[in-house]
Amino acid sequence: MTGALLALALFANGVATGVMLGNAIGLAAFALRLPYAGYVDLIKFLWPRYDPFLPIMNALAFGLDVVLAVTVSGGRAEATALFWLAAALLAVLMAISLLKNVPINKYVTALDPASQPNDWPERDPRVRWKTWNTTRVVLSLAALIANLVAAAILL
Repeated sequence: MTGALLALALFANGVATGVMLGNAIGLAAFALRLPYAGYVDLIKFLWPRYDPFLPIMNALAFGLDVVLAVTVSGGRAEATALFWLAAALLAVLMAISLLKNVPINKYVTALDPASQPNDWPERDPRVRWKTWNTTRVVLSLAALIANLVAAAILL
């Protein structure tokens, strides 16, 4: 049973990390180059595709890490600690998503691409969003590394 849970945790964490990393090195960089209308259209197109997929994958990986941390036994304290570490990193990632990135996405998707606000240069959230997204990518990568090392210990 532990093997199946571990495989699913690695899958969920790995897929979420890959999608977020691809976004960070591709789409987020592209979004910074777009004019206002193109940026708003891009976010309106992408957000429903990434959400709920990424939150589900991150929550699944988090939940499985907690289950693995609780159920791994037999002198495997290092693996248990790494599963707890991965869960903590994913919890911080999900908190940043909810408190920082989601409000920015909601703000942008409420905008009219045909009518740029007069104060757009001051309110443009792209750099803030990219900074928080980069933080989430680092957290996700660190959680994945913790999970991979824990898996190696259990093998």
